[in-house]
Amino acid sequence: MSLDTRQQAAMVVRKVEDVSHEGQPARAVVAMRDYPTGIDDLWNALTDAERIPRWFAPVSGELKLGGRYQIKGNAGGTITTCTPPSRLAMTWEFGGSISWVEVELEAASSDRTRLTLRHIAPLDDKSEEFWDKFGPGAVGVGWDLSLMGLGWHIETGKSNERFAEETWALSDEGIAFATASSEAWTGASLAYGTPEAAARRSGASTTAFYTGAAAPE
Repeated sequence: MSLDTRQQAAMVVRKVEDVSHEGQPARAVVAMRDYPTGIDDLWNALTDAERIPRWFAPVSGELKLGGRYQIKGNAGGTITTCTPPSRLAMTWEFGGSISWVEVELEAASSDRTRLTLRHIAPLDDKSEEFWDKFGPGAVGVGWDLSLMGLGWHIETGKSNERFAEETWALSDEGIAFATASSEAWTGASLAYGTPEAAARRSGASTTAFYTGAAAPE
């Protein structure tokens, strides 16, 4: 599989939604992408502990309903929904904050599956401060990278180690992907209704964070 990073970024449909989580107002960053495989295979890629590191990162714990999980070097939490092969949900506990991740799979055809990922954050002071600074791209670019790694794995059967290398993020290929992804999330923020100046300022901050460029003043 040849890799055109801007083309890969364009494969994701992005939006931001106001939602309710457990009766409380929240905001969801939503990413959707189709994969050329059946729903059972995609579910296995998302939930098999031996397969997950081939496109994401090593995960330990009990990968079942009610189980606690821990992603190496990243978030941990509790699996709150597990309905094979269509729905997975979990708490996302990182840096002293709790948000929620929901994944839905839908068969688009016999050999094609749509994945919809929602990363939901409460509308509290800490989350709003983070949103004002970075907008949806703060989590969106990271998820885009994971969805690209998943696509690479599904289409080639290989692991995504090339994307996990520290040097890749700051390579021309990595910078092009992060820039395209961040720009697309800025567009989603504008469509959501964020004032243009604020959306572009937070988008520029996200791009700078992921590419190592100078942060906007």
